[in-house]
Formats: sequence, structure tokens, C-alpha cells
Amino acid sequence: MIVKIQPSNISGTLVAATSKSSMQRALAAALLTNGETTILNPGRSNDDKAAIEIITALGADVVVRQEQVIVNSFGVFPRSSEINCGESGLAVRMFTPIIALCDKEITINGEGSLLSRPIDFFEEVLPQLGVSIKSNKGKLPMTIKGPLQPKNIEVSGSLSSQFLTGLLFAYSALPNPTLTEADEMMNNDLSETVCIKVHDLNSKPYIDLTLDVMKKFGMDLHLTNNNHETFCFYREPGVERRKGGGVYTVEGDWSGVAFLLVAGAIAGGITVKGLDVFSTQADKAILKALMDCGAHISIEEKQITINSSLAGNGKPFHFNATDCPDLFPPLVALAAYCNGTTVIEGVSRLAHKESNRAITLQQEFLKMGIEIKLQDDLMMIKGGEGVKGAKVHSRHDHRIAMACAVAALGATGETIIEDAEAVNKSYPAFFDDLKLLNASVSLQVNELTS
Repeated sequence: MIVKIQPSNISGTLVAATSKSSMQRALAAALLTNGETTILNPGRSNDDKAAIEIITALGADVVVRQEQVIVNSFGVFPRSSEINCGESGLAVRMFTPIIALCDKEITINGEGSLLSRPIDFFEEVLPQLGVSIKSNKGKLPMTIKGPLQPKNIEVSGSLSSQFLTGLLFAYSALPNPTLTEADEMMNNDLSETVCIKVHDLNSKPYIDLTLDVMKKFGMDLHLTNNNHETFCFYREPGVERRKGGGVYTVEGDWSGVAFLLVAGAIAGGITVKGLDVFSTQADKAILKALMDCGAHISIEEKQITINSSLAGNGKPFHFNATDCPDLFPPLVALAAYCNGTTVIEGVSRLAHKESNRAITLQQEFLKMGIEIKLQDDLMMIKGGEGVKGAKVHSRHDHRIAMACAVAALGATGETIIEDAEAVNKSYPAFFDDLKLLNASVSLQVNELTS
């Protein structure tokens, strides 16, 4: 799909898209929770659909309706020997330890860029937990066979916190020991504590989101968190730790909203509703960047209003995106409209995304007249010299497509985005939402080729 964007003045009110980070975690929790779970405000992205297919293949009965998703599940009982995670990095990292709870041999695969993303973590960790694993030289497809046995273990959180999320779900879902009559007579204590020790953990807010979902599903009753360094699970005989059923409402997505708020700062005054300002989502940090560059922003409990205030006169800012690397693309679009050099830390977190985002941002924004330098773990964006409309390519990366689209709103001349359908991975309605804000956006299919 080709998208053409003309310079535009935007205005209006939108409701935030659904957070795929929250949605996918809720689906995992629903799979591991006995009984029926109703998920309200469900997501419709490709990654959300992949997660629904995964839990269905793992034994859950799922009914998808317009305003809700109903999940009936009694644990992990695979219906298939193959699980496809689509292009979702979160799915493969989160669901692999969950899949390992069963004693069947399961092959886990994916599509597109996911096939090139590393899964060495599992080759190092899962054998320590009694799980056999065979991969394609540290990449998908991989075949695993459990059941996973909880043990005290030390893991690295440097590549992605998503691996830890999967382990937390798996450890929490393990059944408690059964205290038999003989145990009672002999006064045997089968209780035990197992701990996951984590070093070099990045993206701590995403772990907070995981813990929040677990809490709402009753999966944290015997879980202690020592400053994100040690997570301990106390297993007590005869005590049920998981609730049966319930209702969970998926949060609005701060990752997608970040692009809209930057668009508002660049090209108009907009209001975004359906947000939780107390959310643990990492990308809520976009608010700090907007305030640091001088954008006029009003923050209320359930909505954010931003007025076009930069117009090429924004202040350059310094931002550490180590814990929120998905903010790099909208931050680059924002920096392009700030006078001077903006510095963003955390470039090392960009290598294993849908594309190598640091290089991709550098190359695609250069086409739009924006110079980006990379040095060690820093990205330096030279802004304030004007953004030019250009022909750019998403590189099959949803956030690159959205960043170029937002930057195009204040550019000189038309911008053409190739492979724009990449936005379907996380925000299928993105271009429709820009149109609702009166942006000049036209979609064309197969008119041009890259």
C-alpha cells in the first residue's frame, strides 16, 4: 500500500487505540486462568490477532465480538504441535515459557522479520528448567518440550524485558504442591520458594505492566518483587493462586498515542481520550519529551490536549529512551521540528526491532532533509532546518511508517510512504485516524513499487 500525505493543519478529538502490550498480556493471563474471562476494549492489530490464535491453539476457547473477547480456559492443553507467532516479538518471547508448561513437543515459528530476531535467551535458560529446545541457530523455528520445572535461576534482561514477562507468567501458573493425607500425618511441609534473579534489566515499565496484569488476574498472590532484581514465588500446598474468570479492560495505547501527540505539536491542536495517565506503560514518557521541547500540553485524568506550538521553533531536548525504545520514531519526528540538535540515549535497544531502527530512521529521515548521527549509544538529530516531502519506505516497520507520516504533516511538499500497510501490526486505523483529524492522506494500492 502507498500512502500520500500533503502538509496539513490537523484538529479534532480521537479515542486512543487499544494497547497491544496490554491486550497480549491479558490474553496470556486469560489462558492461564481457570474459567471464563471477558476482555473489554480488545485490540484488532495483527499482533493481537496472532496472540488470539496462539491461545486458541494452546487450548482456550475464544469468542471474538466487536466490543469484547471472551476466553474460556483451564490451562495449557495444546491442540496443535505447531504455534505461529506471526511477526510479534512479544508473542514469541512471552508465550514460549508458557508453552513449555506442557509435556508435548511443540514447534514455535513466525513470519517476516520475526524469523531474524534472536532467541538465544531460551537456549540458555529453558534447559536449566528441564525443557529441551532445538532452534535454527538461535532463530526461529524452534522446538521445545517441557514440562517446565521451576528453579532458582539467574537471567539477563539486557536484550528485552519480554523474556522475563514470559517466565513470570509461567512461574505464576505452575500448580502448587498437593498435600496428601500421609504428608499431613507426617507433618511434611511441601512449601517452597523459587526465585528469578535478573541483572541488567531494561524496560522496567513493561515489567510493571506485566505485574499489573498479573495482579488483576489474581496471579500475584505469592509473588514478591525486590526492586526488579529478584522475583520470588512462594508455592504453598493446597492454596489456589489463580482466580476463575473475571473482566479485564484493555488500556489505551500510549505507543500509538505518542505519534498523535507529536502530530498535534507539529501541525495542529488535538485531544486524545481513552488514556490512563497513571498507566505503567513505558511510552507515557512521551509527555516529558513534549514538555521539554516547549509544546503546549494539557493533561487530564482521561485525556490529553496538545496545541500546535513548535512550528520549527521547538527547543532541542535530551531524552533517555533506554526503557522506552519504541519512542525513538516519534521522538525523531518531534526533534525534526526543534531548533538545534536533540540527543536521544538508548540506541543499542533498536537493533532487534522490525528493522534496525537506528539505521532505518537515519536513512529514511535523510530523504526528508533531516540529518541523524549515531555515536555509541546516542542518536543526534539536527532539527529546525525544514522538513522536505519525499518518497520514503517503511522498511516493513510499523513505527517507521507512522514516524514518516507524522513528520510529513509539517513538511514542504508531498510525502509518499511505501509499504505503509506495516501499520497494521500495531495500529491498523492509524491513517484513518489522521484523516479524522483533517490530515490530507490518500491511500493507494499497488500503484508504485519500491
